Amino acid sequence: MNGYGERMASSLKREQFLDLYYYMRLNRSLEDRLVNLFRQNKVVGGLYGSLGQEGTSVGTAYALGPNDWIAPMIRNVGALLVRGFKPRDIFMQYMARYDSPTQGKDGTSHFGDLKVRHVVSPISMLGDLIPVMTGVAMAGRYLGQKIVAMTWIGDGGTSTGAFHEGMNLAAQQKAPFVLVIENNGWAYSTPVSRQVPLKDLADRAKAYGIDSMIVDGNDVVAVYDTTRRAVEQCRAGDGPVIIEAKTMRMRGHAQHDPAEYVPREMFAYWKKLDPVERYEKYLTENKLWDEKAHKQIDDRVDRELTEELEIAENSPLPPAEEASTGVYCEGCHEIEAIWKRPKSEVMPPKSSVAPVWSVAIPGDGDGAQSKSASSAVVTTMAEHFPAGAKSPGNGAGTKTASKSGSKPAPKSARPAAKKTMARKGRG
Repeated sequence: MNGYGERMASSLKREQFLDLYYYMRLNRSLEDRLVNLFRQNKVVGGLYGSLGQEGTSVGTAYALGPNDWIAPMIRNVGALLVRGFKPRDIFMQYMARYDSPTQGKDGTSHFGDLKVRHVVSPISMLGDLIPVMTGVAMAGRYLGQKIVAMTWIGDGGTSTGAFHEGMNLAAQQKAPFVLVIENNGWAYSTPVSRQVPLKDLADRAKAYGIDSMIVDGNDVVAVYDTTRRAVEQCRAGDGPVIIEAKTMRMRGHAQHDPAEYVPREMFAYWKKLDPVERYEKYLTENKLWDEKAHKQIDDRVDRELTEELEIAENSPLPPAEEASTGVYCEGCHEIEAIWKRPKSEVMPPKSSVAPVWSVAIPGDGDGAQSKSASSAVVTTMAEHFPAGAKSPGNGAGTKTASKSGSKPAPKSARPAAKKTMARKGRG
């Protein structure tokens, strides 16, 4: 992680480089103010921070197009800011105020915007956003929208069943979907080394036959560059892609957690790799700003947060009589597909596909054969035996092959094969 910004994102203009700093500084300063509000008992519920992970949220979100979709998690405030939400939205969410995106009925980052910003609300059950966003990606492709969907997950969340089920579906469907694994070292208080026998969580992609990338999550330029390549790959039809961003959660799981389980030496090491400070140095060394530009951005952030917090604090608490409203959608908004292609392209006769495919039928030692089977006759044993392997015998697979015109197994092979299948069945 010593070669910060070695892969220069040449597609970025100077203003965009400064944008990245603005959003990271806004992310950090906003959360600093939230800490103060928490200590003043003005935050309702828990406070979850992203200190040390700002480069990952901002860099990944900044690489997306305006029509792409995201589903942020609790440490992705930076992504929400990049997508156009105002600091007041986040302040009011945490303070449970009536003018918040959820009108004071939910907290943290549990809000979204399906119409304009294309943001899906977080789901507390870790991993569940992966199949959801896979569905968003598939739906966008079906409608001809040419969009890419993205969500984030922590290192601990990669061990959930929903993670594997969602990634398998995304891989099988070649969904234009990017999953960002924020490997911040800890699943609450469990270190990664005690959770999985892997050095790189990106290696999980091998199980699904898809591409993965590893990036220094504290190098916002590298994060942007890597994510842009992954997004372009997905948009070209070569998705999905997993990105592992190696970073560090510099506070506990939430504000109530002192993180005493983290070795002090680990905090000291990652403090030297602080994403905001490193980027400040990068901008200076590459002559992308001067002290005046630096101060202007910092002053802008401070001024905006002061104004936004004042608006948030002046917002009232939600009236008690509205507590039961908005639980279910009762005509509050229309749900309608936005077509960007002729519907005829995905309807018969253009979309008609004959229910026929090729399957490999294991032979009797003379190699696998390719046969055509109807949807009603499937050789289920085929994929389990490599080319040249002995036939499993005269079970269902062999009978199906015979119906398709293949040569039946010799009688001498049948008894042994039946025993083999019986033993496997009892196992």
